[in-house]
Amino acid sequence: MESANRDTALESQSPNDDQTSEVRRYWQKQPCGTRDVPDGERKAFFKELERQRYEWEPSILEFARFERGRGRRVLEIGVGAGTDFINWARHGAELSGIDLTEAGVALANERLALEGLTDDVQVGNAEALPFDDDSFDIVYSYGVLHHSPDTERCLAEVHRVLRPGGTALIMLYNVTAWTAWNLWAFHGLAKGRPWLSPRQAVYDHLESPGTKAYTARETTKLFHLFSRIERMETAFLGGDLLRMSPSEKYPSRVAKLLFALYPRPIIRFIGPRFGFARMIEATK
Repeated sequence: MESANRDTALESQSPNDDQTSEVRRYWQKQPCGTRDVPDGERKAFFKELERQRYEWEPSILEFARFERGRGRRVLEIGVGAGTDFINWARHGAELSGIDLTEAGVALANERLALEGLTDDVQVGNAEALPFDDDSFDIVYSYGVLHHSPDTERCLAEVHRVLRPGGTALIMLYNVTAWTAWNLWAFHGLAKGRPWLSPRQAVYDHLESPGTKAYTARETTKLFHLFSRIERMETAFLGGDLLRMSPSEKYPSRVAKLLFALYPRPIIRFIGPRFGFARMIEATK
């Protein structure tokens, strides 16, 4: 029965889907987390990737708690540059990973090789996971599933491959957040289009095309298959505080000036209630 379910999921993939192809092309060109890190000697490159990720987003460490993976079957969906993946591996997880891009898989495999580790990482689509039912104790995906054309289907797949009582650790974007409002201000208000909603601004102008963000109520509905949500809270991402340099989408002097004048101390003082990361821990 497990194999039949897996085969059905694989057969239902849509590799020619236009939006999925656009998402793949975007992240193939620039795997998540690599934008502000210059290429160079490989160990130094990966060390800087890791330093920057956890300095800018320290909530990842408390959310993931990589040590909980020791001796357990863990799947990471969307390995990106492999920083979280290598930490699951270091902590002794029986680890599998997938990414939509060959670039992400190559980076993860390179990091494993540099540290003398071997784990299963492959190209795959979160909408049709290539694993049997009830295969994993933990499924982890940080900032990935909202890029899929069908996020609800991805979460159904997460539920399917988790063992009964297993844990889903998922970060999805929060629409009531500084990042969403900044995008609205820049692409809506400043361009004479105040009717452009923050949700649409995220969809059209943040990262890969079609990126979604959710309210707390919408997120709860997305997790309807799970027996319970253990925790759901928000945290800052680098974009909330504009800690990274402006991307190629914002080459103007005005954009760079706004980046420099952005009121980071005030936003830190208000706290992470309006952070762009919504972190969910749910039990099957």
